[in-house]
Amino acid sequence: MRFELNICFQIINKMNKGGYIYILTNKNKTTLYIGVTNDLCRRIYEHKSHLIKNSFTDRYNLEYCIYYEYFNSFDSAIHREKELKKWNRSKKELLISTLNPEWRVLVNECGFVRDSSLRSE
Repeated sequence: MRFELNICFQIINKMNKGGYIYILTNKNKTTLYIGVTNDLCRRIYEHKSHLIKNSFTDRYNLEYCIYYEYFNSFDSAIHREKELKKWNRSKKELLISTLNPEWRVLVNECGFVRDSSLRSE
């Protein structure tokens, strides 16, 4: 019985973890990619390292995280990812530019980039 309770607790705990949606671009900012993850820095590392050969992000060298949102629920993050993927390019560009007008890198494989010019006062 104790084992079953422990397994149920682990499943519930995993379901309650939050998640991120993120937008990557390449050096020339010609291509956008929207993804979802529970560990943004690890996922950026995986993209920058081109761990999944011949994937979309590998083929288009999508390594620069220029936008992200955090959600308390991973399901909410997945829902938002699906919503953003339906948007056209101009709508995505407007979303990015609203919070990051210069399209600076916000997250890299080492962590979140701190830049006082991106903070609202």
